[in-house]
Amino acid sequence: MTTFALAHITHSTVNDDIVEYLGRIDATLAPYAGRFRVHGGAIKPLEGAWTGQLVLIEFPDSASAEGWYGSAAYQDIIALRTANASADVILVEGVAHGYKAAEALAGLVAGRATENRKEH
Repeated sequence: MTTFALAHITHSTVNDDIVEYLGRIDATLAPYAGRFRVHGGAIKPLEGAWTGQLVLIEFPDSASAEGWYGSAAYQDIIALRTANASADVILVEGVAHGYKAAEALAGLVAGRATENRKEH
């Protein structure tokens, strides 16, 4: 299943370290088939407030995403970012092509039924 590395960057200082990080990150992604899907583009909040920037990197699966993040090549540059930016970073699994939101109903209904049995 496609997996995404998502970073919500709330503060960053552009300096030589960030320039070096950005110059080196692409090479860390290549062995894991990672590719940028969003990298600090314009954000237009539709509900609620949003501050900061968004980065979204796509990987073919969770093993590739985890492999990239834990790789020696990425770990060698991560401090260049973390010392100069504040961010929340997560990995999140995508959904299959053709997925419909109604597919989540079975899990939600089953979970609610289990909770109701525990209460009684």
